[in-house]
Amino acid sequence: MRVNMKYGRGEIGVDVPNPNLISVLASQEFPPIENPEQAILDALETPTDSPALSEMAKNRKSATIVISDITRPVPNKLILPPMLRIIEEQGVPREEIRILIATGIHRPNEGDELLEMVGSQIMENYQIVNHFSQKQETLINLGQTQNGTPVLINRLYVESDLKVISALIEPHLMAGYSGGRKAICPGLASIETMKIMHGPQILEHPKASVGILEGNPFHAEATEIALMAGVDFSLNVTINDRRQLTGVFAGDMVNAHLAGAKFAEKQTKATLPEPADVVIVSCAGYPLDTTFYQAIKGVLSAIEVVKEGGMVILVAECQEGIGSGPFTDLILKTKNLEQFVRNTYNPKNFVIDQWQLEELAKAIRKANVYFYSDKIPYEQQQQLFVNPLKSPNEGVEIALKKYGKDAKIVAIPDGPYTLAQVK
Repeated sequence: MRVNMKYGRGEIGVDVPNPNLISVLASQEFPPIENPEQAILDALETPTDSPALSEMAKNRKSATIVISDITRPVPNKLILPPMLRIIEEQGVPREEIRILIATGIHRPNEGDELLEMVGSQIMENYQIVNHFSQKQETLINLGQTQNGTPVLINRLYVESDLKVISALIEPHLMAGYSGGRKAICPGLASIETMKIMHGPQILEHPKASVGILEGNPFHAEATEIALMAGVDFSLNVTINDRRQLTGVFAGDMVNAHLAGAKFAEKQTKATLPEPADVVIVSCAGYPLDTTFYQAIKGVLSAIEVVKEGGMVILVAECQEGIGSGPFTDLILKTKNLEQFVRNTYNPKNFVIDQWQLEELAKAIRKANVYFYSDKIPYEQQQQLFVNPLKSPNEGVEIALKKYGKDAKIVAIPDGPYTLAQVK
């Protein structure tokens, strides 16, 4: 049987013998909202545990709307226009309305990327600002959390009169679910804050994992930080595998996000009765598979359903290569993953984006990772702690030799957007 895996802006086929393919895990068939524009307006006017956005915007002198960066397929062209219109109708001057891109510790989004994210109408008529986690002059110190995490957040956001956040809710490898508080932390946080949030004390916790909110230290700390920064109104959405709107959750940051996370669980959860020998997974295609750094999220979604000592076959285009400069330098110079993880416990060794290499180390402890990409040179892939493949089908051939003719193989075509679990 040929299984089509998301790959870049298209798909790539992988041939798996019918007797071996025990399941193709995917999100539930949730129909798209028939009238998404009206659904967004309804959510803005009748939100969860909050006055309507129109009420919140009254008598405000300035407003900031936070959006996700290019790595999240948030339908900004759909959700931004009604929010901007409502805020302006309540008297906030357009020149005092800013759209702030929650880049976290990622690079800024400009030019064609920005055009793709928000469209020409918004790009040409509103001030759009990227967050920079290392520009100290753009940050404000809000003190510390109860656990002692330093809270330095984007000053433009904190000093705005009306604070609105938006995001996509989906399974997330360490936060349980994306969206909500993540727009602030890591979205608008300082590199100093993220040294703790992406440090081993949190990441090595067993509940800092996909699909888990209760008892998750990342979720708890990020929520506390977001509340310290202040959120007047939130708008989160869910989408299906065709990137169509399936849910809108607006209002109180905590309760609206919780409602959205419960909905996302129902939509994305797919289960197996027992772990598989082999899991073929994508990173859901563009924009998540633009770099190997992001593609590791696909591996983490597969790890949940592969047996100990099993095999993960990752397909990801990686049109931008390995990742950021610091991440690329880090992974290419690292020779021993477990020694690298031990070194992360010393804050002096902190490197931007190190957390993703730590996540890869967690995955490799459990399974062998094989990798196909036609954009990263084969020889360079050999330095990424994965086994490079010349084709996805080569991975299947290796799997059948390794685990025998009765090997149980599972495919997850949409990677991180599927909450794959063993019952």
